[in-house]
Amino acid sequence: MAQINVMVGGRAYSLACRDGEEDRLTRLANHINIKAEDLANTLGQMAEPRMLLMSALLVADELFETKEKANKLSPEIKPDHTLSIAAIMSAAEHVEKLAKTFEA
Repeated sequence: MAQINVMVGGRAYSLACRDGEEDRLTRLANHINIKAEDLANTLGQMAEPRMLLMSALLVADELFETKEKANKLSPEIKPDHTLSIAAIMSAAEHVEKLAKTFEA
């Protein structure tokens, strides 16, 4: 199990991941950090759980927008809504776990 350190919202976090996934997890955390910094610049400082939730919602919005564009380009390809809902629920659970960890 690998260990990385990332910065999100001006705070350092130590995360564990599978060996070989360090670069991807770092890139994902950097993307969340960009969203957090944008929020802080626009709305000012906020509580960490709220900042993480808002950042996750911005990323989810990007995902939905990308899927909508993909569906417009290829309308004959029907998305598997069951898979999409499962992915969203999994992401939401993950965000909630992160928020609880950060609150502790």
